[in-house]
Amino acid sequence: MSVSSSTSPDSSGPKTRVVLITGAAKRIGRGLALGFAARGWDVAVHFGGSETDAQEVVQSVRALGRNAVALGADLGSENDVAKLVPGCIDALGGLHCVVNNASRFTEDTALDFSYAHLLEMMAVNVGAPLALARALYEATPDAAIHDESLRTCVINVLDQKLYNMNPDYLSYTLSKAALDNATVALAQALAPKLRVVGLAPGLTLPSADMTDAEFEAAHRVTPLGRASRVEDVVAAACYLAEAPGVTGTTLVVDGGQHLVPSPRDVMFLMSNRSQ
Repeated sequence: MSVSSSTSPDSSGPKTRVVLITGAAKRIGRGLALGFAARGWDVAVHFGGSETDAQEVVQSVRALGRNAVALGADLGSENDVAKLVPGCIDALGGLHCVVNNASRFTEDTALDFSYAHLLEMMAVNVGAPLALARALYEATPDAAIHDESLRTCVINVLDQKLYNMNPDYLSYTLSKAALDNATVALAQALAPKLRVVGLAPGLTLPSADMTDAEFEAAHRVTPLGRASRVEDVVAAACYLAEAPGVTGTTLVVDGGQHLVPSPRDVMFLMSNRSQ
C-alpha cells in the first residue's frame, strides 16, 4: 500500500469526522469524496492504479477546506487491504465511516464464467469490504457500545439489479448478492459499535463503450424518467453515514429503475451489442 498525505492549513483545528472511500479517484467515488468533504468530513481517498487522479481529488478536497490523504492498495490483496484502516487513522487521526465503493466489473455469463474470474470478483467485491468492516470495528472504541456518538458506520455500495435480476455480468452480480447478504450479517455481528448499511444505485454514469445517446436513453427508462445521478448517490451516502438509527438495510437510489423488469443489462438493451 502506498500513502500520499496532504493536509489543509487548518489541520490543528477541532477534530472532525473521517471517511475512507474505496475507489475514490474517479467516477462515483470521486463524487462521494467531494460530497463528504463539502459536508465537513475529512477524506481518505483510496485508489488502485489511478494515483494521479487520486491526488487531484485530494487537492479538490483541500480546496473545500478539509484534510485528505491518498491511499493506494490492491483490493485483491489481503495484505494491502489490512493496511488501509491503520493508514487512514495514522494520516487523519481517526476513522468514522468506510464507504466500500470500489468494484471489479467485467463481463461474463453462465456459459463462459471461470473459477478464476469468479474468485477475483469475490476477493475485490466481497473480501475487501468484509476485511475493512472488521478493521473499522476493531478500531472503534468499546465505549461506543454505550455512547452512540462514538459509533462508526460501513456503507456497502451495491446495485439495483439485485432487485431486478438479469443474467448478464454473472460473477459481478453474484459478488454483489453476497455483499448484500453480508451487509445484514455484519450489521447483526458488529452492533452496537458499528452500523452496516447498503446503498444500491441504478445506472448513474456511462459504462464501458456506451455512447452518450445510449446512456441517455437507458437513463430515462425509469418511473421517474431518470435513473440515479452522482449527486443522488452522494446525498444518500451522507444520509446513511449520519443516520444513527439505520443498520442492516439497503437504500435503493435509482429513480425506480428496479421497478422496470429487464431481461438483459441496459448495456445490451440500448445498443446492438450481443454476447
